[in-house]
Amino acid sequence: MKKFSYLCKNMLTDKTLEKLRILAESAKYDVSCSSSGTVRSGRKGMVGNTVGGVGICHSFADDGRCISLLKVMLTNYCKYDCAYCINRRSNDIPRATLSVSELEEITMEFYRRNYIEGLFLSSGVVRNPDYTMERLTAIVRDLRTVHRFNGYIHLKSIPGASRELLAEAGRYADRMSVNIEIPREESLKLLAPEKDHQSVFQPMQLIQQGVLENKEDRKKFRHAPRFVPAGQSTQMIVGATKETDRDILFMSSSLYGQPTMRRVYYSGYVSVNTYDPRLPVLKQPPLVRENRLYQADWLMRFYQFKVDEIVDDAHANLDLDVDPKLGWALRHPEFFPVDINTAAYEHILRVPGIGVKSANLIVNSRRFGRVTSFHLKKMGVVMKKAKYFITCGELTDAYSQPIVGVNELHPERLRPLLVSKAQQKRAAAEQQLSLEFEDG
Repeated sequence: MKKFSYLCKNMLTDKTLEKLRILAESAKYDVSCSSSGTVRSGRKGMVGNTVGGVGICHSFADDGRCISLLKVMLTNYCKYDCAYCINRRSNDIPRATLSVSELEEITMEFYRRNYIEGLFLSSGVVRNPDYTMERLTAIVRDLRTVHRFNGYIHLKSIPGASRELLAEAGRYADRMSVNIEIPREESLKLLAPEKDHQSVFQPMQLIQQGVLENKEDRKKFRHAPRFVPAGQSTQMIVGATKETDRDILFMSSSLYGQPTMRRVYYSGYVSVNTYDPRLPVLKQPPLVRENRLYQADWLMRFYQFKVDEIVDDAHANLDLDVDPKLGWALRHPEFFPVDINTAAYEHILRVPGIGVKSANLIVNSRRFGRVTSFHLKKMGVVMKKAKYFITCGELTDAYSQPIVGVNELHPERLRPLLVSKAQQKRAAAEQQLSLEFEDG
């Protein structure tokens, strides 16, 4: 860390370093930066490359490498006064603005020194959306064409910016995102009266159109430049408004119906503006709820679950005590037990404790012989959960017959056996948070 600070001071002035500190702090609440999902091979005359999976902010790649991303705002001045945002116009906070050349220099110097493997760039809206988007576009264009930067770039597009600027930015960025923030427009209007969903959905549609057109062009012209090759992402704030998990997941499901939407991120609301009566009073962010939403999102994307199976009118919010898949299984004991030696892949996926990888292994392995509990453990199945929902003809000494399944034991008696005391404690702490919304 001392070496890093020393090098920073040598390549940046104190004034620039202070601006970078302020703008990096202002950018930390945006969680929609992730794996690029794209590959930029090293090319002669270019600086660096982008390996598949690179672009994650302070996380780990599939091969275990720690990956870092320069996550910064161009400016934290903003014309909008959104109640949930730390950078809102009325907040008295340190403000800073980097020039186009300063941000380009910082990115290249950090990249050359192997501090980062890519850039996540966002900005507050100053003057008007086109003015801000023009500066963001200039940065990514110069990085690619002047500095020959070949690393990962994730660019936040500005709602309300012109089609021409979005089209130009898309030629240089790997991924672009526009944050929805609040799933229902009436709640968005309450907390951010100057915004509406149309200003978010319009750039999403323009980016999607550009990606699809680019795919057709690349079929005809092999070397046609790529347009946002890693697709789009977006973010929703959890806990700032009265929306249920059902409202949030239905919005996510609708977004995933678009061919270019790669990820929807969920950000537990952080009480940064406690003085605003429109916002709830939270002692801490709703992290357990945020985690359950990510698990439900995973079920929709990889486990073939529909939204109304995960949440419905009777269960509008996800159970904080158990994960959504286990919650569904406990509500539908009639679906079980599943015979893992004869059941379809889609049915095996619904068994708690069995993931996509282990479900594939089960289906492929049973062609060569009967799958037993011993094999299931070797495949990575969590038998502590799965044993109540499956049958495989025989069980090892550790699971001596007769096994009492979900139907014999009944869901209300099985539930406490599957929920650890630590999980119960975390869920109870979150349920005790004050979620009162003031009128106004």
